[in-house]
Amino acid sequence: MTRQSEIDALRQETLPPQGLFIDGTWQEGSEVPLPVTSPIDGHQLTSIAAAGEVDVARAVASARAAFDDGRWSRQPPTARKRVLHRLADLIDREALALAVLGVQDNGTEISMALKAEPGSAAGSLRYYAEAVDKIYGEIAPTADNVLGLVHREPVGVVGAIVPWNFPLMIGAWKLAPALAAGNSVVLRPAETASLTLLRLAELAVEAGLPPGVLNVVTGAGEVAGQALSMSMDVDVLVFTGSGATGRRLPQASARSNLKRVYLELGGKSPNVVFADAPDLAQAARVSAAGIFRNSGQVCVAGSRLLVEASVHDDFVAALCAEAEKMRVGDPLQLSSQIGAVNSEAQLWQNLGFVGQALEDGSEIRLGGGRVLPTTGGSYMAPTVVTGVRPEHGLFRNEVFGPVLAVTPFETEAEAVRLANATEYGLAAGVWTGGLGRAHRMVREIRAGVVHVNTYGGADATVPLGGVKRSGNGHDKSLHALDKYTDLKTAWIQL
Repeated sequence: MTRQSEIDALRQETLPPQGLFIDGTWQEGSEVPLPVTSPIDGHQLTSIAAAGEVDVARAVASARAAFDDGRWSRQPPTARKRVLHRLADLIDREALALAVLGVQDNGTEISMALKAEPGSAAGSLRYYAEAVDKIYGEIAPTADNVLGLVHREPVGVVGAIVPWNFPLMIGAWKLAPALAAGNSVVLRPAETASLTLLRLAELAVEAGLPPGVLNVVTGAGEVAGQALSMSMDVDVLVFTGSGATGRRLPQASARSNLKRVYLELGGKSPNVVFADAPDLAQAARVSAAGIFRNSGQVCVAGSRLLVEASVHDDFVAALCAEAEKMRVGDPLQLSSQIGAVNSEAQLWQNLGFVGQALEDGSEIRLGGGRVLPTTGGSYMAPTVVTGVRPEHGLFRNEVFGPVLAVTPFETEAEAVRLANATEYGLAAGVWTGGLGRAHRMVREIRAGVVHVNTYGGADATVPLGGVKRSGNGHDKSLHALDKYTDLKTAWIQL
């Protein structure tokens, strides 16, 4: 069991300035270093190097050289498996230190960070390590005098851009299948959550990953991210983040080398509660956690609550009661159930949505403001807004904060219409005791994942991806390997 004293000791450690990790060594960036400010108390933790175009080009060249000479790409699958397992073991060894480092950087509550960051990252590495020598090619059903073979080959150099909410987990979702398939990777973390991924690069070399196979370049998105997206020597670009940035990446691909681009762009996920749900009290508890854990900074967060009108008032009251029990506080305290908002900018964006909701005529049933201002950190109360109509901004736009929009419905058909009434399609939830209704809702809701009588928790065995403005491509499961492999046909005349 993790002890508070262990966490307190780790948070006292001084962090040195961080460099770029290129070709297995620490290097300086060509731009002015960026300060790392903790959302816990507003103090500067350290600084990270800021990569310029020349630095990104160096990292990509290192990845290309490593791929072309076969130091990783031509190793047998069993050899790659051993390295990925060792890396997972090293993550487990440093799990608490990695979790504390990440929480200092982005504000996730430590109880969630331990499982969602090092725990999930190690699990992803083991999953793809075990998969890599079990993925076969194909023999085509050809004429007797022809042998048609379909080979799977690594794509080459992968550029990966990951967000600040779960950098280690989401980074591993991309790194693990890319590395397992034999590719080299250039990773660009978010400016406000880079520290754990820089440490991961060190651990990867310790595990036996050859230099140049994994490079980590930090810095501003409009510089380092832009350079990576425009590189002529990146074969595949994977991205999780905002829609505004995501829209620019296919354009960069078109202006450069037509690299394949896979996007996960968040959502405005409906959580639909019918009166016949088997346990409405449990639905209220899980629904509260599904929007308020990590201060709502979860791409699949159930941020739109659609409740059948006959139970609307009672269910909202039960959910508010559950939310009031959740303690907002220092995310490095084990007693905190909701941590900090990632940054002051994100906090003010969240509060702006609440203000707009009031102007639209909605009612703030719970929260709605900043809390713990004397800490110097960025904290917001769990917020429940009722009377949100489909035309309101809070119904349509992703907040990425602890703000829940509540809307009643009368019929199943109306629930489907409301669930699909945004441009997003990442996740959804349905609470019902009817098996037929559950299957109908799974079929009718346009989303990449639909939870039934739960919310969240889907593991590595199933894919996560979206439709509509939530993007394309899938993280997790064996399907993720499709992004990082090419198909090559051998047509052999016998």
